[in-house]
Amino acid sequence: MIGVPKGGCTIELKSPASLAGTQAGRLPSDVGKSRVMTVTDSAITSVPNYIRPLQDTRWNDLVEKHPHATIFHTAKWLEALRRTYDYEPIAATTSSAGSELRNGLVLCSVNSWLTGCRLVSLPFSDHCDPLVDDEAELQALLSTLGEQLREEKLRYLEIRSQRALIPTVSLFHSTYQHCLHRIDLTPSLEILFRNCHKSSTQRKIRRAERERLVYEEGRSKTHLDIFFRLLLLTRRRHQLPPQPKSWFKNLIECFGESVKIRVALKDRQPVASILTMQYKDTLVYKYGCSDEQFNDLGGMHLLLWKSIEEAKQQGLCVMDLGRTTSENTGLITFKDRWGSTRSTLKYVRFAVSADSSGHFVPAGADWRERAAKRIFSRLPDRVLCLVGNVIYKHIG
Repeated sequence: MIGVPKGGCTIELKSPASLAGTQAGRLPSDVGKSRVMTVTDSAITSVPNYIRPLQDTRWNDLVEKHPHATIFHTAKWLEALRRTYDYEPIAATTSSAGSELRNGLVLCSVNSWLTGCRLVSLPFSDHCDPLVDDEAELQALLSTLGEQLREEKLRYLEIRSQRALIPTVSLFHSTYQHCLHRIDLTPSLEILFRNCHKSSTQRKIRRAERERLVYEEGRSKTHLDIFFRLLLLTRRRHQLPPQPKSWFKNLIECFGESVKIRVALKDRQPVASILTMQYKDTLVYKYGCSDEQFNDLGGMHLLLWKSIEEAKQQGLCVMDLGRTTSENTGLITFKDRWGSTRSTLKYVRFAVSADSSGHFVPAGADWRERAAKRIFSRLPDRVLCLVGNVIYKHIG
């Protein structure tokens, strides 16, 4: 057994879930070895194998060819998570060591004295489908991980999927729904503009042009500083601390030219900014922020439209507008008005008991969250940023 600091967990080093008890940045020495596991729930006998996606080149090959792989499966995204939050990613697979990797379920262990120990696929990711085509293999992997929840007393296993999972393993589960918006970029720019809401989106784009907002893009320290200042303003409006600045710096370093910070300026004053990421034929809008006093100028609309124009020029097929919580009706309406298609993301948490503290709770129902927001709203900027640097690792 390996102990962790006071208030943490004690985990036995014998499986991938044992990452929850290791020190940050370390993996148990037996990851990558096969273990025989009988899956009683589905009467399947499997030989699970666990790999390190950041070291095993087969993971890159699987992500490149699998139809359900997204930017959140890539080694670049996993490396940014590792650098920023010390999450060490692993992947469970039924493929044997040394053979072609035909499936995988990538996970990070969140080991926290504050929020408990659990497995998440994948922290800070909008969605991360298991790259598993065979239902029996998926159930084998889920059952194996379920055994670890019981043995190591983890709070839960969370999977963030675009596809509906069939939770047949003998575990209690809860679900939470988010909305996902995507724009089909295959029509012409004229049609894409016409598909936008006339009295809202189209009007705001034209307003930005009339106001002569200046559009800039890049990945320099100056662009990052502008983005982060606007992010701090936006997060403060939401009574939340900003993500660590190092997270965005690491995204830029890991993805290189695939990441862009886009900025709208009025008379040299930054009024809005977004961060986009390109993967295969998809442009992903991941983060957005603005100075509220200039929102009427249409800065955010200008940035999204410029992103669409550029994506069309590069021959991309999809613009992913990201997830939105079901309760955020204002943001859902905003994304609907871009002529996007809305779908449902269903996150699933597996826990060992029906009364587990790891089950999802409705937004705003947790008194601790409400109390924290009241405190955050009163903190000076510097302190709020320091809080963000500390707590995000615990809430992944």
